[in-house]
Amino acid sequence: MWYTEYVSWTKSSATEKYGKKRMRKVIGRDFVSSDFGREHGGSSFPNPARIYTVSQETRRLDPTELAKLEQAFRCWSEASTRSQVRKSRKRILLIFLLIRYTAAKLNEVQALDLKKHIDTSKAVILYGFGDTADTACKREVQISSELLSEIQAILEESDFSGEEAWLLKVDAGHVRRKFYERAAECGFAPALCSPNAIRRARAVELMQNNVPLPVVQRMLGHSNPNLTASFIAFSEEDIHQVARHYVERESQRKTSARNAFFGKIGTIQSGDIQSLVELVTLGGDIVTSVITNTSLKRLGLREGSLVTAEVKAPWVILQKGDIEPLCTAENTFYGSVAQIRRGKITTEFIVRVQDGTELCSLVTEKSRRKLNIKQGDNVWVMFNCFAVVLHVD
Repeated sequence: MWYTEYVSWTKSSATEKYGKKRMRKVIGRDFVSSDFGREHGGSSFPNPARIYTVSQETRRLDPTELAKLEQAFRCWSEASTRSQVRKSRKRILLIFLLIRYTAAKLNEVQALDLKKHIDTSKAVILYGFGDTADTACKREVQISSELLSEIQAILEESDFSGEEAWLLKVDAGHVRRKFYERAAECGFAPALCSPNAIRRARAVELMQNNVPLPVVQRMLGHSNPNLTASFIAFSEEDIHQVARHYVERESQRKTSARNAFFGKIGTIQSGDIQSLVELVTLGGDIVTSVITNTSLKRLGLREGSLVTAEVKAPWVILQKGDIEPLCTAENTFYGSVAQIRRGKITTEFIVRVQDGTELCSLVTEKSRRKLNIKQGDNVWVMFNCFAVVLHVD
């Protein structure tokens, strides 16, 4: 028997189920939102490329269930008023969080000395560097700055003191029992909440969110990518659906979606706060965008990166005539009016530029009368660099 799992979990649905404040704490640091809503115009159907099939034997918790389990651990760790009990529970919570977000094995987490094996400058956990660790699986695993801060905050609490506070050497049987107890609280099967099951669930979660297989392999410490890939399996129907999804998306790029340009970054000029990015489109045109340096780093943009540049219709300005107007807009394109849709308040103009891209502009009815633009007229389309939003796949 097979299960088909649709990875359509979004922050809004999780917030609705668990509450805004609670979900911010539980999933805020590692949540990667699905892009199916953006690609399907807000449709409730999931991205076809996010569908995968697993056998019943490899059933695992999905992100919402993992969030529920994490919240159970958090509530349990705070429930006792006794200092020593709370300290013991916090240590179990740390073990859970490290397995949950770094996909490490239980024995790897137990071998950690948090004073030595956390590189706070890079926010990474160093696995396989301890005296009792498996050195064959030496690796650095990235964690979020929020998780790093939480680990440090727990260790700085008054309940923790001395060198032993930095160690997670807890009896493995005791750890598993606490995992199973939290599973029972949540109504989950114990087998789905063992340390190894949580590790596998994290691996699948990462791959669902399009983290490259070699990156997940390195996080898990697998020597062979086949071991990592075995966590998920695609049926023939799934393969065809995924292939069709990407082929159609590639086709849309070549025909150019409305108000969107696909291409390669030609140059990047970085300033102290913002960076100017020039995109070379498939038609050879230049689209200029200015984004913050933070966004540049977060998106991982560099010269040669493939990106999509989008501009909203209200930001697109039209100028009638054959001579290129003098203006401050960095992006100007020449085309002809392909379609006009009039409304009571605004009018929508669809302009097809030379490479076939259709640009939509919204103007007020007063401006339409002033411009006196008709279907088939040649116009200049303009928008400034601050109106351009960049997206990466």
